[in-house]
Amino acid sequence: MIILVKFKKFLSLTSLLLFMPFSSFANSTKQATPTEHYFPEFSAQYTVLHKSDPVGTAKRALSYQADGSINYHYETYVEWLIFSQTRSETSILTINNNQVTPQHYTYTREGTGKDKRYEWHYDAANNKAKDIERKREHNIDFSNNLQDKLSYHLQHRLNLIRDAKHKTYVYSVINTSGSVKDYIYQYDGEEELILPYGLIKAIRFKREIKEKERVTYAWFAPELNYLLVKLYQTKAGNEQFEAQLSSLTVKAETVKK
Repeated sequence: MIILVKFKKFLSLTSLLLFMPFSSFANSTKQATPTEHYFPEFSAQYTVLHKSDPVGTAKRALSYQADGSINYHYETYVEWLIFSQTRSETSILTINNNQVTPQHYTYTREGTGKDKRYEWHYDAANNKAKDIERKREHNIDFSNNLQDKLSYHLQHRLNLIRDAKHKTYVYSVINTSGSVKDYIYQYDGEEELILPYGLIKAIRFKREIKEKERVTYAWFAPELNYLLVKLYQTKAGNEQFEAQLSSLTVKAETVKK
């Protein structure tokens, strides 16, 4: 029973690791088709820890497709006790006038526990969202810069690059059931971190879900144009997991290992 409870916490956090990340360097605002190149292509590697012990890895990557749209991808692999699991998440999106617009979203989970898959197509111009796996179409209001569960990370990063002085950021996010929730991030201070990547200064944000007694802290490095460099979560006051930046590659150049 104790192992089962811990495994449920493990599943919760690996979901968080997929849904939290913000990433890459800022670039010029030169117009492309159909998106603007705010970010260069990149790949970031993270070490996943539980009580200071490495239990897995995470990878976040951004690339451009032939039509100019962005492929934003995140995956984790975690092995802990008798459990192992791989999760993968991809958002196809565009960016215009500092606004992220999601087009297509996929999520898979494989390994210990029940396998899952979600796939959605978004038509923001017509306020439609199609659940491809369940063959259902939803009428959704996209007028409030609605995001999917991965694309909002890039929107948050754009907001920080433009103006990091705000204390609270709110994002409307459509989840895998088709409902919309507000994700709220609050400024929580500044800190100098020692990570596998190296010594770096960061600003910290906090997201609290009171009904689940869950608090998530995320650190972003201004000198890396607000790349996510650390993630940490507690539940009911107990430490769960964290992720720390270990290396970053921008285009063909490795910044640091």
